[in-house]
Amino acid sequence: MNSRLLILLLLILSAAAIWGAFAFDDSSREAVRKAQGPEWKKSTSRTFHSLVRRYGDWPWLMLAGGIGLGAARVFRSRKWQRILIAAMLASTVAGLTINISRLTTGRTRPGADKKIEQGFHGPWADGQLTIGKHAYNSFPSGHTATAFGFAGVILFASPGVGLVAMAIAGLIAFSSVMVDAHHLSDVTVSTLIALTVAWLTWRWVEKSGDEVWAKFLKKLQSLRG
Repeated sequence: MNSRLLILLLLILSAAAIWGAFAFDDSSREAVRKAQGPEWKKSTSRTFHSLVRRYGDWPWLMLAGGIGLGAARVFRSRKWQRILIAAMLASTVAGLTINISRLTTGRTRPGADKKIEQGFHGPWADGQLTIGKHAYNSFPSGHTATAFGFAGVILFASPGVGLVAMAIAGLIAFSSVMVDAHHLSDVTVSTLIALTVAWLTWRWVEKSGDEVWAKFLKKLQSLRG
């Protein structure tokens, strides 16, 4: 398939996915409420999804990547060193991109105080800045972005292992919805952005990674000398 046609198709599918996510935000929220049940706050399910979000955050992804990178060095796997470095970079870039952008959207989290009107309020609402306020930092999802940025690189570089990584990233996104931290559209938009970042990062590493790394080592040696 022609590359331009493929990109156009992906853009159309992405637009459709985003439109669908926003269209089903309310109904998906109702489905989550029903799934939670009256004993949700004391349930093992809530504990599980909370732990998934906690340990699926950026610092833990970097720790996992660092451990994997160390193992790859021990086993002298240049391929996986490249993949994991790229995954850690993509996760970081995707996370920064999303976290900076959501400072200005001011979207109310689904689990926010009922006194706060749901919607996009921008950087200013009710006579106060929404920037940095947890209740107004729903869109897009930071956890989802870092998870799919990391998993996306692995998927593009090694599809077999990547499917497992994507399943874990999907669980992190799902848990974000289940614990009332994000809307369906929050995680959908983050996923698409993160996968784009992952693809661009892996493509760059494949083409220029060795050259950049060689220049870095040469510069480091000159500084030591």
